[in-house]
Amino acid sequence: MATVILVRHGRTTANASGTLAGRLPGVRLDETGAAQAARAGERLAGLPLSAIVTSPLERCRQTAKAIAAAHPTATRVTTERGITECDYGAWQGRPLKELAKEKLWGLVQSQPSAAAFPDGESMSAMQARAVAAVRRLDAAVEAEHGPGAVWVAVSHGDIIKSVLADALGMHLDLFQRLHVDPASVSAIRYTGARPYVLATNSHAGDLSWVAPPRTRKRSRRADDAAVGGGAGPSVTP
Repeated sequence: MATVILVRHGRTTANASGTLAGRLPGVRLDETGAAQAARAGERLAGLPLSAIVTSPLERCRQTAKAIAAAHPTATRVTTERGITECDYGAWQGRPLKELAKEKLWGLVQSQPSAAAFPDGESMSAMQARAVAAVRRLDAAVEAEHGPGAVWVAVSHGDIIKSVLADALGMHLDLFQRLHVDPASVSAIRYTGARPYVLATNSHAGDLSWVAPPRTRKRSRRADDAAVGGGAGPSVTP
């Protein structure tokens, strides 16, 4: 299938103050976050992006707009509720240092598959709807643009971690072992055989190697893992 570039939104005022923003309105990128989003856009400018999809929350839409502005072709930004932030319910808007004293905090850290936020959603439900949305969108992008297509999904830390965990075949209870910083780039290539995680939490460097050779055809062998690791992509310095 196609290749999805997962971009977390840039740093926000809530991130800087140690507040769990959740789905609260009006949470915007701070000055550092805006610069981070612009740099992410510069890194992605050399890729042939077929689509840019974003969580509907403002911080993600700002980041997606920066990515689109840096791209040489006018790539339209669309929103997708399936990759919006986890519904933290009564937890949103509260300081993290305060939440760390709650009994639920320990469960979120050690067994997130059993964690459900008061008046919000469970982490299992969060992962299920995010993974379903990304896989559905990826299939749609491939159907329209071919198996070599590359697209961007701008989302949130826990959402991206849960999608990466699914691609890695990790149980949700292990997803806290992954780290996804503001404006970082991760990449997954979905194929008929398995998903391939190409990058996680990447902050700098050329990304042109992420795009596979464009073709309307795909052989079964092309989806196989190379025994011994293979030769890797051909990138001209």
